[in-house]
Amino acid sequence: MIAITDQYHQHDFEPSPPHIHHHRRPFQRGDFKYILLQHLKEKPSCGYEIIRALEDRFHRFYVPSPGSVYPTLQMLEEMGQVTSAEQDGKKVYSVTEDGLKFLEEEKESQERIQEQMKKWYNPEKSGEIIDTMHEFEKLAGLLRDRVRHADTEKLSRMRSILSRACEEISKD
Repeated sequence: MIAITDQYHQHDFEPSPPHIHHHRRPFQRGDFKYILLQHLKEKPSCGYEIIRALEDRFHRFYVPSPGSVYPTLQMLEEMGQVTSAEQDGKKVYSVTEDGLKFLEEEKESQERIQEQMKKWYNPEKSGEIIDTMHEFEKLAGLLRDRVRHADTEKLSRMRSILSRACEEISKD
């Protein structure tokens, strides 16, 4: 238990159990360029379209931020692996011959990344996982609405319910 005290309150926080891992992305640092190049090989796109396409590809378990997409696109453009052109007021990126050559040379890295991604989001059960995450989103929305108007007793009950749910889910 960690206690944080401010001028008016003491807040106790339970650190995450050591067996719970918080993975934000399904690949290692430096692998994102392969994912972007592969996407652009399939379809030239603007940054926003890339973000939405990867969100769909990962079934919403990973959504790349503009802060990772645009700097990586800029790096790839500087390396000559992608090019961009204005189309309808948007900067649309395409993979170059050098980018295609790089993908071909790095086929093993791409296969490794594909396997990591499959393990990370478990595509065989993606429908069930999406349904479960939808229920979680409904719960999160309900909590956002209710906590603001709940009295101390109701907030305590909510925390207790959530704590029991965390304990039950972490048993698996």
